[in-house]
Amino acid sequence: MSAASTAGPPPARRKHRDDTRLALLFILPASIGLLVFLVWPLLTGLYYSLTEYSILTPPKWVGLENYTNMLSDPVFWKSLRVTVLYVVINIGVQTVLALLIAVLMQRLTQNTWLRSLVLTPYLVSNVVAAIVFLWLLDSQLGIVNLILQGIGFDPVSFWANEKWVIPTIALVNVWRHMGYTALLLFAGLQSIPEQLYEAARTEGAGEWQLFRRITLPLLRPILALVLIMSIIGSFQVFDTVSVTTQGGPSDASKVLQMYIYENAFGQYQFGYASALSVALLVILMVITFAQYFLTRAGQSDLD
Repeated sequence: MSAASTAGPPPARRKHRDDTRLALLFILPASIGLLVFLVWPLLTGLYYSLTEYSILTPPKWVGLENYTNMLSDPVFWKSLRVTVLYVVINIGVQTVLALLIAVLMQRLTQNTWLRSLVLTPYLVSNVVAAIVFLWLLDSQLGIVNLILQGIGFDPVSFWANEKWVIPTIALVNVWRHMGYTALLLFAGLQSIPEQLYEAARTEGAGEWQLFRRITLPLLRPILALVLIMSIIGSFQVFDTVSVTTQGGPSDASKVLQMYIYENAFGQYQFGYASALSVALLVILMVITFAQYFLTRAGQSDLD
């Protein structure tokens, strides 16, 4: 037997094999967490959506019955409309204000303390923010209504009026998330070369023309990704509604997540709640893919 055949694999191949084992060892905890907390619940939810299931009885296979019931369920359609209304108000107001704050921070000051101050509301939990605004906007004792009465207006039932409740919930979450969204957009603004603005100014372009012809087009990929994340989060709004209105008045604030929660933990209809969750997942997937391709989020005009 030759010396070459007994020498074993080359050092480079042995090192590559050791690196692969080490890499697998490092990603093993995250992979286990992904399987246990994401993949397994997803597969379980898909299965339960095809069953009639409560805590007291084992799952009973019913096929697509939950989905056919969902399509004829007026509460589901109303909760979906309420959720879409919330998303439109929340995303529209939040994006405009966040973009304005981001542009002002870039144009006027890039002070670190100011950025920290802008991010402060995001550090407050949704539950705490909801409780604070529940007190502030109370129809009898809230300081906002006391101010309105002081200047001659009638008090407004922000939480008990069907027309006001969804805009109120949306604006509470706008206050909390606006600074975080502004910082993401501000980071995107830093990637736009300053030479483009200087060249446009030498041609006589004003601030509005700079914003419309340079800032918005070159910020599009970041703005698209921010919108995708914001829409996904907005469709899953729950804690603010749960703390303030519990879905009232008259289901005017019963968003889809609230309806899922009521079916699962209020009526113990886990099969139907799973079907509603799958429907929400499909809706979010369709919106995300459509938005990604329509806005060309993966492409940059800087290339």
